[in-house]
Amino acid sequence: MKKFFLSCLVTTLCVALLSTGALAAEAAPINLTFSIFFPPTHGQTKAAMDWAKEIETLTDNKVQITVFPGGTLTKAPQCFSGVVTGISDLGFSLFAYTRGRFPVMAAVDLPMGYPDGKVASKVAQEFAKTFKPEELNDVKVLYLHAHGPGLLHTKKPVRKLEDLKGMKIRATGLSAKVVEALGGVPVAMPQGQTYESLNKGVVEGTFGPMEVLKGWKQAEVIKYTTECYSVGYTTTFFIVMNLDKWNALPADIQKVFETVSEKYVGVHGKVWDSTDKEGRKYTESLGNEIIPLSDEENARWRKAVEPVINDYITNNPNGDTHVKKIRELMSE
Repeated sequence: MKKFFLSCLVTTLCVALLSTGALAAEAAPINLTFSIFFPPTHGQTKAAMDWAKEIETLTDNKVQITVFPGGTLTKAPQCFSGVVTGISDLGFSLFAYTRGRFPVMAAVDLPMGYPDGKVASKVAQEFAKTFKPEELNDVKVLYLHAHGPGLLHTKKPVRKLEDLKGMKIRATGLSAKVVEALGGVPVAMPQGQTYESLNKGVVEGTFGPMEVLKGWKQAEVIKYTTECYSVGYTTTFFIVMNLDKWNALPADIQKVFETVSEKYVGVHGKVWDSTDKEGRKYTESLGNEIIPLSDEENARWRKAVEPVINDYITNNPNGDTHVKKIRELMSE
């Protein structure tokens, strides 16, 4: 009887310990790190942090996401590889900073004359869904978005195509080819270095959406913006997760990530458009000049960059299909 009692006691204790361990394991949150290259105060950082907070809320805090803005965990060009290797669990940067690594997604960045960030963001997301590029297989793509039309911001006025000839212009990815096609000299560098480079005269201008004038304070070091909307390119941004981390998530939590991510394509698009408006107001408040181009001049710029699009079509498998799909999505 004594042995039976002791055996029951041991069994009860074991079950209790196992149950306690199981509950503790179940209660332990899933902690994820999130690397963002935008500065902490930028509208895109705030949108991404709202995304993270919504994930936490809808999973009843089973997921906890620690955000590292300003490139403090991984710099913009290393963000994607940092997610692949596990330096961060989540990453937010852009494909153009590693030119040549994402040949299919580069099509979205062509100077297609994007009207705004909402359209560009939806095009980027749907394009990736349609073609499912192998170049993205190393990560779980949560969602993509893209900025409004990239325009020219300079220290001296550019009123016609000839004014740009020989000017050193900061650019990234395919926008470097746009600069070259327009007669400028492209200088590759991330946004974080652009302010200082403009201030010191390393470059004479930069291509980017209007939002950079406030979001990155570049209106303080330029004097003019040329509204070359006919060559308005975009840059595709990614929010991706380490593949092992993604595969380890329970199915219900994966569903939350996918649902919230789909919603935030539009959220980021709206932020791009609102920050473009803020950038315009900010540069005007500093007395900088915004230079509109006539229809005739816009047509000249458009013709000048056509070889960039044709080059992509010629030198990329299915390049023609990619460009046609982008035009179709834009019209939709």
